[in-house]
Amino acid sequence: MRVVIAEDNVLLSSGLELLLEKKGCQVVAVVGDGDAFLDAVAEHSPDIAIVDVRLPPSFRDEGIHAALRARREHGALPILVLSQYVEREYAGELLSDGRGGIGYLLKDRIGRVAEFVDALRRVASGGTAMDPEVVAQLLTHRAGSPLEALTPRERESLALMAQGHDNATIAERMRISGNAVHKHIGNIFAKLGLAPDDSGHRRVRAVLAYLDGAPQPPGPGPTTSH
Repeated sequence: MRVVIAEDNVLLSSGLELLLEKKGCQVVAVVGDGDAFLDAVAEHSPDIAIVDVRLPPSFRDEGIHAALRARREHGALPILVLSQYVEREYAGELLSDGRGGIGYLLKDRIGRVAEFVDALRRVASGGTAMDPEVVAQLLTHRAGSPLEALTPRERESLALMAQGHDNATIAERMRISGNAVHKHIGNIFAKLGLAPDDSGHRRVRAVLAYLDGAPQPPGPGPTTSH
């Protein structure tokens, strides 16, 4: 798996490079700003890119904009975005095209190497990977949201789906059968208006509905420790 990293913190980017190479990945470029990232993607055509939300010069949302542009220009390039804080609007923006191949993780998650690498591989294969801390902030939803029609177990299933887990993993974590998971997810699709013949990426669209149905969080703040 060929990877481009866009991260201005040299210590973090070097650590990521070493970690990924130990896991059999090929890091083809490490850059520190959005313009250099777009150039690297065009030059190397990576299998996936890891991008910090906040890059120079303003350290606001340059990374997100560069990631979105790369996906527009390079065939929905799989992107794993890293953030210091939970910033819900960016997660929703990334998922808005409904094509999959998107991840949004807090930087604390890198320290859990097995989880991080698993998320990276899911995104590279076209799936989604949402940080559990991000999903935890979305558990309360607005009045009038279609999510109100979901049962508690369906909401739990959707939360795990939002993290990017497959049915087998959802069944294991919820301690229920695969058939029960299949039933919950079928009910979720029906209640969110995702018909069986829907041509879109239904799991991603269900995640997007989950995000759109959640309230806006307060401004960024420090993450909790894991």
